[in-house]
Amino acid sequence: MKLRVQAGLAFILAVLVAATSPLCAQPSEPVLSSLPAHHSPDWLKSGVIYQVFVRSFSPSGDLKGVTARLGDLQALGVNIVWLMPIHPSGQMKKKGSLGSPYAVRDYYAIDTALGTADDLRRLVQEAHRRQMKVIIDVVANHTSWDSVMMAHPEFYKKDKDGHITYPYDWTDVAALDYSNPQLRRYMIDMLIHWIRDFDLDGFRCDAAAEVPTDFWEQARRELESVKPDIMFLAEAQKPELLKSAFDIDYAWPLMHTVDDVIMNGAPATRIRETIEQQRAFYPMGALHMRISDDHDELRATTRYGFPGAIAASVLMFTLDGAPLIYNGMEVGDSTQSRAPALFEPQKIFWDAAQWHPEYPKFYAAVASLRLHHTALQQGELMWVHNSDEQHVVSFLRRSDSEEFLIAVNLSNTSFRGTVEAAPGDWKEVEFPFSTKEAAAVPSISLNSFGARIFTRKTRQDQP
Repeated sequence: MKLRVQAGLAFILAVLVAATSPLCAQPSEPVLSSLPAHHSPDWLKSGVIYQVFVRSFSPSGDLKGVTARLGDLQALGVNIVWLMPIHPSGQMKKKGSLGSPYAVRDYYAIDTALGTADDLRRLVQEAHRRQMKVIIDVVANHTSWDSVMMAHPEFYKKDKDGHITYPYDWTDVAALDYSNPQLRRYMIDMLIHWIRDFDLDGFRCDAAAEVPTDFWEQARRELESVKPDIMFLAEAQKPELLKSAFDIDYAWPLMHTVDDVIMNGAPATRIRETIEQQRAFYPMGALHMRISDDHDELRATTRYGFPGAIAASVLMFTLDGAPLIYNGMEVGDSTQSRAPALFEPQKIFWDAAQWHPEYPKFYAAVASLRLHHTALQQGELMWVHNSDEQHVVSFLRRSDSEEFLIAVNLSNTSFRGTVEAAPGDWKEVEFPFSTKEAAAVPSISLNSFGARIFTRKTRQDQP
């Protein structure tokens, strides 16, 4: 459940204003960017995350349907499977005909429409057999109005008249009160249950910035005693969360900048500016999930068009952090999923691949490229200029043994120009949509919404 303007964008605006303020010259506390981020497991640093909306992912709409397609996800290059909430959805004050998956009725239960505890265990076992990790959504900020936790009204926030209240305009959920130590104990015990009893690999934490940071820090410490290499993904833009509680958060500012470049004609130089602004406020080495599509947005194919959506994905898969593939994105599915569709029965239109055969081929190729090259995972990011920075973004990713040159055209205007990269033994990485052209770096050409990736060895002893 994305906090949209209230929290996500409001925070972004706040830090950008702060960045230009003379009051920031002598902060009262150490700047987070001078401190290291939480040490994340290596499997996350090389991760390609796939977000599964279980009820829409397969014809059966259940956990067995996800298990049946794990081989497809593995072939796609996915190594982290994120299941959207699998708990029973609240029916009191619900939105739509099904209610929101983020209005949870019982944190300890699995929605019977999705399957059983044994179905989840088998899914996790089958994923692990394929060297894939599994995380589930946890919605710690609020519950449904018919939650089993309503037996403990002291767990909830109250309005001035003493009535249980809701956050923002989310009328279908009731806000939890983390000033209550008993609630904190209940929630941490619940998280431990899912890790210990199902061998899950971590959590995507909904509205994480709305829950006190010290709760997440305590939960992290206790969970690591059960499973040391777990992953915590924060649906947030709150730098302090990545100091010791979370491994990774959402790169919302980058996604909104890409929106502005592709949809509104903002200069492509904004991409670099946004990433550098974020680095100034986050702990060193902080990871961000690079997204262009998820359940809170209009689909990328709707916002950018089909060629533009691929251009945006080239960017997300070649930057640092971890890229996200959302629920049918790899076939060019444009079935909407945000509100109100989030609350209604709606399946992925897998046959979209017949109309856009380049989509599954592209995603399999770019995910495989990332998985097999450390330079594209957490290699150094270096910006390089090009001769049309209004429309084209260009940069290097570099490790000890190799480097990649990436150029992405984020406009419907073709590009014929140069990039400021040293000439050398550059070899082009071929994609299903690649145009056969000789690699002549620093001179390159790009079709509208085109992208090209070049690579070369940086150590002579490499074969």
